[in-house]
Amino acid sequence: MTSLHLRPVQFVDTPIGHPDGSVARLAGGMQWFAAYEVIERGARRTIPVADVATLGDRGAHLHAMITAPRAPLPLGERMLRFDQPLVAAILNVTPDSFSDGGKHVDDPAAAAAAGIDMAAAGATMIDVGGESTRPGAAAVWEGDEIARLVPVVERLARAGAIVSVDTRKAGVMAATLAAGAHIVNDVAALLWDDRALEVVAASGCPVVLMHSPDPREGGHGRTGYANVVTDVFDWLEARIAAVVAGGVDRTRIIVDPGIGFGKTLADNLALLNGLAIFHGLGCPILLGASRKRLIGALSNEAPVGDRLAGSLALALKGVEAGVQILRVHDVAETVQALRVWRGMRDLALVGG
Repeated sequence: MTSLHLRPVQFVDTPIGHPDGSVARLAGGMQWFAAYEVIERGARRTIPVADVATLGDRGAHLHAMITAPRAPLPLGERMLRFDQPLVAAILNVTPDSFSDGGKHVDDPAAAAAAGIDMAAAGATMIDVGGESTRPGAAAVWEGDEIARLVPVVERLARAGAIVSVDTRKAGVMAATLAAGAHIVNDVAALLWDDRALEVVAASGCPVVLMHSPDPREGGHGRTGYANVVTDVFDWLEARIAAVVAGGVDRTRIIVDPGIGFGKTLADNLALLNGLAIFHGLGCPILLGASRKRLIGALSNEAPVGDRLAGSLALALKGVEAGVQILRVHDVAETVQALRVWRGMRDLALVGG
């Protein structure tokens, strides 16, 4: 663990008109920034980007990670690029997920059709799950999870969709990758199943590593964070190193700060405000905040079905911080919001 962290701040509309070296591009994307918040041994200060060389080797390493373009991911005949924000559509084939549980269960053809509709609405990838990870959800036997997922994955893959599979189980990973899935999205960061890392490394597939304080116990345990933003960063940094040591190419790792998993409302809000720090990990960032409990907590306990506006607010918060992937339920609405945001960014970047 280290005592030095850098969070990009003072975002600017365009690099045009700024002296060379006074602004930096964030992760090869559409955002530019002029300064860093330096967090060191509990103290915070702000320095211009041009002064990052004063922060030694660790500062130089983080700056390089923050500014390096994210490598595109070849996925069969498709290519996943990270130079602008993407939408991952949530497709649950479960009876008990917190938002859409039961909507697509036991009907693979209808579930796949719903996924194709999401792709037509602008989703770049479809994230399919066969086991709920909401607090208190019952564990699902591996065989049942495979039976739920494989027929849906096969249909989506045949239709040309990029498919990620939301699972913690090595057997499910192997079965769905064989069925045509491209990406593993593991809320346990390959820690719940002792064989998960081996399966991912052998397949060469990209993997999403999500933070939770107790990945072997379901992800919702409470912990006392000294500083939730830097604690989550340090955990993910260590986990990336372990997964790379286990045979996974670093360029095929995506990180997720785990909004709602083992965090209080204050923790979640701090992570959302501090999202830009996670570019220091050098990996694309996935944000999964759609319809989550924190939206209800801030809006008179709005039920899950009434959290669209809050979900869009969090999605735009994410893209303003340079997040590359938004995992959402409301695809068409999120895509529309991103298109409007993109139009404004395009004009701003040329000085308009």
